[in-house]
Parts: sequence; C-alpha cells; structure tokens
Amino acid sequence: MLTDTHAHIYAEDFAEDLDNMLLRAREAGVTDIYMPNIDSTSLPAMLALAARHDWCHPMMGLHPCHVKENYKAELNIVEQELAKGGYCGVGEVGIDHYWDKTFISEQEEAFRWQVAAAREARLPVIIHSRESLDLTIAIIQEMQDGRLSGIFHCFNGTQDQGRRIMDSGFLMGIGGVITYKNAGVDKVVSTLPLDSMVLETDSPYLSPVPYRGKRNESAYVALVAQKLAELLEISTDTVAMVTTENAARLFGR
Repeated sequence: MLTDTHAHIYAEDFAEDLDNMLLRAREAGVTDIYMPNIDSTSLPAMLALAARHDWCHPMMGLHPCHVKENYKAELNIVEQELAKGGYCGVGEVGIDHYWDKTFISEQEEAFRWQVAAAREARLPVIIHSRESLDLTIAIIQEMQDGRLSGIFHCFNGTQDQGRRIMDSGFLMGIGGVITYKNAGVDKVVSTLPLDSMVLETDSPYLSPVPYRGKRNESAYVALVAQKLAELLEISTDTVAMVTTENAARLFGR
C-alpha cells in the first residue's frame, strides 16, 4: 500500500491516458492520491476527477506562482470553496523565490492568509517552498498554535531545516529528487527519521530515475519508496507502511 500525497493528475498532461495512468498506479500499489489545486482555472478538472474516483482526494489553495494582480479574487474563491467542505487539505500554497519575483510580497500575504485558513479549518497545509525554505519554516513557526499540520512538499533542505520542520509538527514530502545523483537530497534524507516523511510524485513533474525528463505519474511513487528504503537500509514494505500511515494520520483517514 502506497500513498502519493502530491500529484497534479488532473493536468492536461494526462488527458489522453488518464484511466490507464490510474490503472498503473493501482497496479503499483497506490491506494490514495492527494491532489493539490493550482488556482481557480484548475478547479473544475480536479473536482471532476475527484467525483469519478473516490481515492483521488482534492485540496484547495492558490499556488504561489499563480499569485498575480487578481490574487485577492483568487483567495475569495479559496475561501468560498473551503466553506463548502469536501477538501482534505489547503494546498498547494507557499512562497517561490525561484521563478518570477514580481509578486513576492503578495505571495507572502497569500501564504499567511491560507495558513490561517487551514488553521481555522483544522486542515493540513501543503507548502511549496522553492528557494524559500527558511522563510516558510519561520512563518509556520510563528503561526503554529498547536492547530497547524501539513507537509513541506518536495523537501530538499538541510538536516537542520528538516529538524525544524519536524519540531514545527510538519512532515516532509519525499519525491523523485532523491533519485537524482547530484541533488544531495539523498544524503540529508538518510539522516532523518521515517516517521517524519510521506511519499509524493508531484506528477507530471520531477520524475524519478530512470524516467527523469519524462512525464511523471503516480505509479512511480513505488520507485521513490524503493530508493528511500535503500537510503535508510530498511525494507520497501516498511517504507510503504510507515509513510502511508503518516499520510492517513495527517489527512484524517
């Protein structure tokens, strides 16, 4: 049993073979897929997929790279959708200092607003922290009052940053980057406890070796589990069991 805690499988990349992709995920042992939202334009496809497959769980949020001039209108939609219920988390939210920095201050405002919304709704928050890990950790530490939980998606930090994430009551999302030879994430992850981790793919992005550079899909979470087992010198079954339990506990399943 495997859980993919982060996959954009509602994206156009899967339009031609969605059913076959989901079948491959099932055959690989994936029992649950958690889908982070991007913005209001991605919402219809995500909700339609969730309605068809009860093991594909929707989240609601505004991705930091989509925080633009209309971000307040987008946050109003987030608020309205969360009030309807039916979402398992708030995400994908955060701060991105890698791509366009035009709306950096608005990104932080939107992040803080969505973290507060997650805290109020008692929903886990799924955090995008590209080139902003120290900042996003600091904001979570500041806002943590015992009601916050979630995942630092695509963890690629230091051992100290990993410990700070754990101390904040959050988990680390481990994906295909741990299979990349020169990324260095494997060396850090091997020093951290398995009970602080969940598995993810970030499909259709960040495919693990040997599929690097090609479209990622949820079935490949099995390759992430295998690599993590190798790094921690434990069985793949143990990795699957513990990370699935971590995800189930986080999402209240």
